[in-house]
Amino acid sequence: MKFRTLAAAAGIGLVSMTAAFAADITGAGATFPFPLYSKWAEAYKAATGNGLNYQSIGSGGGIRQIKANTVDFGASDMPLKGADLEKDGLAQFPSAIGAEVPAISIPGVEARQMKLTGPVLADIYLGKIKKWDDPKIKELNPDLKLPSAGINVVYRSDGSGTTFVWTDYLSRVSEEWKSTVGANTSVSWPVGVGGKGNEGVTATVKQVPNSIGYVEYAYAKQNKLSYALVQNKDGKYPVPEIESFQAAAANANWKDAPGFGIILNNQPGEKAWPITSATFILMHKKSDKPEGSAAALKFFDWAYSNGDKLAIDLEYVPLPANVKDQVRAVWKSDIKDTSGKSLF
Repeated sequence: MKFRTLAAAAGIGLVSMTAAFAADITGAGATFPFPLYSKWAEAYKAATGNGLNYQSIGSGGGIRQIKANTVDFGASDMPLKGADLEKDGLAQFPSAIGAEVPAISIPGVEARQMKLTGPVLADIYLGKIKKWDDPKIKELNPDLKLPSAGINVVYRSDGSGTTFVWTDYLSRVSEEWKSTVGANTSVSWPVGVGGKGNEGVTATVKQVPNSIGYVEYAYAKQNKLSYALVQNKDGKYPVPEIESFQAAAANANWKDAPGFGIILNNQPGEKAWPITSATFILMHKKSDKPEGSAAALKFFDWAYSNGDKLAIDLEYVPLPANVKDQVRAVWKSDIKDTSGKSLF
């Protein structure tokens, strides 16, 4: 299935693989990993004959649908806390690691030419920096010809794990952002206009001159968006690529985090990309739809074993082998049918 951002933004709404694949497995949620799940589903269908219907509706929608038991799995870029997982009887595990970039649409400015810091990004989204030729931006980019044009801020209008990752990062680099806006899947934005999904933000940034929006890197790459480099915790400006995403995840302690709920933003390391996140799957520990749950686990087991190259081709980072083994152990011990039989 070919991924079409502009078509989605033009009014298709839910992005679904229903037309291409039989609805053997149902999932819904995060738009952040949609390009990856689409590729995995295509390859899985070819390899096994089994299909996936995944609705790219945002992390908030994915959390709601798995809680309502209307899908075999939900997907979220914001990890749920251990207490919430226990309360709702959910297992949580990561599927891959990705990253976000500040996508920009400034005439004459190409990808990787502009440099921004976390505090400057926070001030842009707070509405304190209003023009591209603001002295704080010019100081970081003395060789760029910046227009004296208003900055058109774009954010996610739907409940979104991508928004959680972005606002969590801003909360880590700006005390003002942390105290006035905070980090969540939905926040009260001080300025800007909303777009639905990574698809909608991508389309808006492409269409509106002098705009900035946050998107998962695969969307920026596939849609040939320009984007800025962001200063990391060590004061460097790494290029967003597999190596810098891996560097951000290198020291993560997955085993001790409830539901593997690691947040990878603003990690130390000269090569670490500062806005990096795992994306997560949510499933019921006690499934009253065991066939669907077992099929979903088979899909993700196949993806763990066979999907790394597809992930890398889309600029996602596969999980380390030891983390995959830890996740499989959780599947075996925690995800069962109503009689207590393991579904993996």
